[in-house]
This record gives sequence, structure tokens and C-alpha cells, in this order.
Amino acid sequence: MAGQVPSVAVTGYGCIAALGNNCETLLDNLRDGVVNNTQLSSEFFPEPFSAPCFQAQIGNAGYRLQALSARLTGLQLNRTLQLAFTAIDEALWKAGLSIDELAGKRVGVALGTTVGCTFHNEPYYIDWKKGLDPDKGPLATYFRSNLAECVQGGLGLDGPRAVITNACASGADAIGLARSWLEKGLCDIALAGGVDELSRIACHGFKSLMLVSEESCRPFDKDRKGLNLGEGAGIIVLERYDSAIAARRSVHGWIRGYGIAGDGYHPTAPHPEGRGLQRATHLALADSGVTVADISMINAHGTGTPTNDKAETTAISNAGFKIDSVPVVSTKGATGHTLGAAGAIEAVLTLLSLNRGELYGSPGCVTPDPDFPLTPLRQGERVKLTGRIGISQSLAFGGSNAVLVIEGGH
Repeated sequence: MAGQVPSVAVTGYGCIAALGNNCETLLDNLRDGVVNNTQLSSEFFPEPFSAPCFQAQIGNAGYRLQALSARLTGLQLNRTLQLAFTAIDEALWKAGLSIDELAGKRVGVALGTTVGCTFHNEPYYIDWKKGLDPDKGPLATYFRSNLAECVQGGLGLDGPRAVITNACASGADAIGLARSWLEKGLCDIALAGGVDELSRIACHGFKSLMLVSEESCRPFDKDRKGLNLGEGAGIIVLERYDSAIAARRSVHGWIRGYGIAGDGYHPTAPHPEGRGLQRATHLALADSGVTVADISMINAHGTGTPTNDKAETTAISNAGFKIDSVPVVSTKGATGHTLGAAGAIEAVLTLLSLNRGELYGSPGCVTPDPDFPLTPLRQGERVKLTGRIGISQSLAFGGSNAVLVIEGGH
């Protein structure tokens, strides 16, 4: 079954995060151990936030597609949309698709996010409660916060659209949804992924739950103390394989399978044995037509919190993967936890790693926790991959788990 050609192909991909403003830079910086983890600027926090965060440098990313740049000139784009269009631009460029070529096609847009651009209106409400007449700009931003609608409008697209807000699994779920649209013939092309920007409320919310590390996060390390938040966007262009071949577009890989399952355990903590993740993994493998033996790598959620990393490694082991037979990594030590964008960014990095044939160790993981049933790749390690199929997995508040089975191109 591993040799069967799946129906939905990846013809383009784009990404921006603190680690870099395009896919190749991200992967090269991951290989080289780059960690751009800093204190946030005043645009996010009027008062200093003690924990470091991963802030993307949007201003350093120029659009490759002149038609896209022309369409967006003069529009007031919030930070979330700036991140989204930066990744979309790279993804369409990689796919060899122009804006004009999208016209007349049914182009679906599925984007995952958690906070989007909606949590920067505190000053407005503070002034309003004082009886003042504050500027209405924050309200307008809030009412224009449907990211999929804004992307479709900005690009002049017609097709199904959805915004997935399923916490930290949102980006992976959006990719799974877009894949189903194509399988059911609801669209010709789909832009799918996730995008999230840093916000005060999200940062303070995670800190109130005592999940934030005051130093650079250390996923899977025995001395891990929590996560660092980040921002970014990951976008993939999906098409039916036969249509992509007919259009003579390059196929960079396939979304072979998707599985989702819930823990039914706790509002914020994962099940100690990762019960939902195990179920989602089995569903994704069954959907993909491959087995545990066909998987050559796992890009784990790996937040760096004590409970997540223990539950996740337990779930991987209990899902049938032999101890240390499949390399497991987390990239959050280099990107931060990008919330609704995480599953999409990690799906892109999984595809890039499969196509490069190498996997790089988990930044921040110097001494893996000996209590784990398996040993993730350490910081600075790299391994040659023995196959072209991998797993990207996401765990979310509320106990939702999403797993993507991804195959690299040939």
C-alpha cells in the first residue's frame, strides 16, 4: 500500500516564523541550530513580558508575485493577514501558480488559527468603559477577522472557505479539511494551513496556567520548564494528483492520511497516556493505507511542558512504534509554539525534511528525559531518513488530537 499514489498532492508550500521568512531558510536554520528567541517589542506589550517569545520579522519578507503585491497595495492588513499572505505568496510561487491562473477555478481556503487578530482591542474597551469615545479601528479589525474570507477577497478567489479554531490542532485540521474538499470534488485547488500572531491575552493566558518557561524552551529535555509562544504561518497548495499532472505542475509530496480524536479527559491537560493521540494516529494510518513500519519520522507536538512531552512519547510508543526505531523530533525549540499555525508549520517542515532526506534534532533537547519510553533526537543530531513517509502530530487544549501522514515527492 505504501507504493500507491494518493489522490491529493502538494504542489506548493510556504512558511514564515521567527526561524525564517521562507521554507529553505527555515530548514537551513533548523539544521544550523539557529534560535531567534527574544523579548517582545512594545507593539505587543507596553510593559515587558518576562518570558522570551519567537517573533517573526514580517518586514524582511517581500512578495515574489507582483500581481499579489499589486492586489494588496493600499489594503489595511492586520498582522495575522500579513503573515498569511507572506506564506501564501511563497506557496503559490513554489506551485508556479499566478493570481490570474486562479481566476475561474474553484479555490478553497481553509485556515486554522486560535486568536487570529482579535485580541488587540484592550485599549479600546478600557477607554470605552471610562466613558470616552475611542477610535473605532480595533472594532473594525475585529469584525474583519474571518481570515479565510479576507484571503479570498484579497486574491479574488471563489470556492469553499473555512476558519478552523480548534486550539493548537487548528492548522493540521485545516489541511485535513481541505484534503476532503478535493477528494469530494468541492474545489479544484486548495490553500490550506494555519496562521497566528502573538498577542498579550494568549501570552498571559498560558502564563496563568503555569505553562510558560522563563528561558528558552527545551522540548523533551529532562530539565524542561514549559513552552515559549511564537507566531507564523504555514500554507500548502493542494490539488488532485491527476489535475496537477495534467497541468504539468511539480508534485512536492502528498497528504496521505488524516486522523482526529479526542481525549475526553481535561480542559487543558492531555491524557497521561495520550489516549486520543493514539486513536488519531491509528485513524490517520488507516486513512493513508500505510502501516507503522512505513513511517520514517515523527514530527511531534513537543511543547516542552512536563505533561505534554511525557504523554506524547507514551502515546507514540503505545501506538505501536518500536522504541527508538523511528526518529522523533520537536521543532518548537526553534519556532516557539505558534498555536493555530503550529500544525501547519510543522506539516511544512515535515515535508521539507522528507524531501531533503534528513532530520535534524530537537532544539533545546540536550539531555532527553530518561523517563520517556523512547529517546527523541537531541539538539545538534541529524539522521538520514530511510523512507519518504512521515507523521506530523498536533495536540490541543480540550483534548483534541490531529495527525497527518505526509509523503515526500519523488
